Amino acid sequence: MRILFIGFGNVAKETARILTEKELYPKLDLVPTVIGVFTQRHGGVENTNGLDLRSVLRSLKEKNTLVCEDEQLSSLTPLEAAQILDYDVLVELSALSISEHGEPASSYIHAALERGKSVVSANKGPVAFNYHKLKKLADEKGVKYLFESAVMDGAPVFNLVRRCMKGSTIKGFSGILNGTTNYILSYMENGGTFEEGVKQAQLAGIAEADPTMDTDGWDPAAKTAAFANVLMDADINPFDVERKGISQITPEMCKDALKRGKRLKLICRAQTIDGKIKASVKVEEVDKDDVMALISHFGAAIRIESDLMHPNTIIQDRPDLLDTAYGVIEDLISISDKSVC
Repeated sequence: MRILFIGFGNVAKETARILTEKELYPKLDLVPTVIGVFTQRHGGVENTNGLDLRSVLRSLKEKNTLVCEDEQLSSLTPLEAAQILDYDVLVELSALSISEHGEPASSYIHAALERGKSVVSANKGPVAFNYHKLKKLADEKGVKYLFESAVMDGAPVFNLVRRCMKGSTIKGFSGILNGTTNYILSYMENGGTFEEGVKQAQLAGIAEADPTMDTDGWDPAAKTAAFANVLMDADINPFDVERKGISQITPEMCKDALKRGKRLKLICRAQTIDGKIKASVKVEEVDKDDVMALISHFGAAIRIESDLMHPNTIIQDRPDLLDTAYGVIEDLISISDKSVC
């Protein structure tokens, strides 16, 4: 399997670490050849015979560059790399863009699929804005477009529905899909301020330097749209999701809810109402005996409702980069082993 990486941030580095330290994971049966790594920030590097991933990781860590002294950066842009280079699978791990409606990631993915190349992505943007277009193209070309790590850091939600809920219709879902806001709400319950909660989430590495994508509800809105599009065959994007973040929530509000036997949670929902799919992201009071009330710190959970089963709930306990990277790798394994796709 010849792989092209576009985007080489923390998730890609963790994925590469796992692939270069296979002795730590004895059941990992995957031997890829990475022929290119391309980023917006560091440029790109390519080698038709395969890159030394250990060298790439070492150069980034020690010198903040993709290449060693005797090598040169590629002249190709990431899009040109997707259009030109000889690879089997594009691993697309660039950053989410709400304002650009999932671009340029959607164009990278489209270019690969158009050439008959499978794609693995951890980017929720293309799923939230262009899922049906990209899925149709993948089907027409006879290849795969997989994205288990796009939502809930690799927890097998898409796989569960695709593989284990065949024949059922997903009627709706609800859950906690953003670890940063969940952490901040938990932090305020214990007397901390909103601003302190944001800083602690940043120190823990789960919130960006600009955390408003989380606190204003854009990240969970993108995740909600992605789940609705894939699980419920919706055709919505984050701008269609009723959205209200947590910036107006105070410690007093959190503590008052606790006194009444409830917790405040940022709940993502999608439901079929009168034949139409309605989606929302907003703070709700959750009873203490509800499973969602048990999700603290950076955790996540989703409750899936269908016509043929009682609700199924997946809980993720404090996921980190390892979880997200494994979701990418599991998708690669699924493409390698066509019997499980």
